[in-house]
Amino acid sequence: MIAVELRKLVLRPRMWVSIGLLCLLPAIVAVFLATADFPPPPGQGGAFLSAVVSDGTLYPAAALALVLPLFLPIAVAVFAGDAIAGEAAGGTLRYLLVRPVGRTRLLTAKMLAVAVYVTAAIAIVVLTSLAIGVLLFGAGPQAGAGGQPAGAVSLSGASLSSSSLGLRLLGAVTYIVVSMVGFAAITVFLSTLTDSALGAALGGLAVLITSSVLETLDAAAPAKPYLPTHYWLSWIDFFRDPVLWRNIDHGLLLQAGYIVVFFGAAWANFATRDVTS
Repeated sequence: MIAVELRKLVLRPRMWVSIGLLCLLPAIVAVFLATADFPPPPGQGGAFLSAVVSDGTLYPAAALALVLPLFLPIAVAVFAGDAIAGEAAGGTLRYLLVRPVGRTRLLTAKMLAVAVYVTAAIAIVVLTSLAIGVLLFGAGPQAGAGGQPAGAVSLSGASLSSSSLGLRLLGAVTYIVVSMVGFAAITVFLSTLTDSALGAALGGLAVLITSSVLETLDAAAPAKPYLPTHYWLSWIDFFRDPVLWRNIDHGLLLQAGYIVVFFGAAWANFATRDVTS
């Protein structure tokens, strides 16, 4: 069943269209940065944008900062919302369960397919952004004192070797994947409550918007550590020296909780649901 879902995912044109659109934003920003007379000042624009002009290998981190707050969650909500509700709307859910396919097995396969989509989308954004960054801004930083290449500069001002930068980027990608899977689990749960894929996706986006709004309110301070978006940007801490693990650990623990709770809720609802379509 998992292989079937993965094959369906790969063969869907909208998967590749959505990933292409995710890659388009960083590409457009890179072109504007490359043609501008001056880079954005530090602290303005997305993270790392002021540094990528002198080191194109940092552009994948800048691309992640560009797509994460809005565009990536929207894409995840659309695919996760379609997981069960899309089959129900298309009239294929009942036939899938008649084959026979256990409901737990089907739901697990759908969730794994969404996780694969998230991983593939982020990986492709990183790889295309790396290629664009190297092409437009060069493959490495300026030479340091004595003619030795200077490593990429962390957010703390320390120099990073290529291997260290690669490991930190891998850690950031892993963290973002877990964060998006946590958000996907919420939307998959909503997908088991309705026969409308659009309704489930909009429900997921409503959760995203509500969480983002509450983040800006001082009155919501007690609830902020439990909001799904609260630690999303903590992946940036991988690019500090030393790495600040506190928020990263809290974010991973929170997303693990969301995955367990909402996938469990999705299973509990789907296992007892009267499927008529």
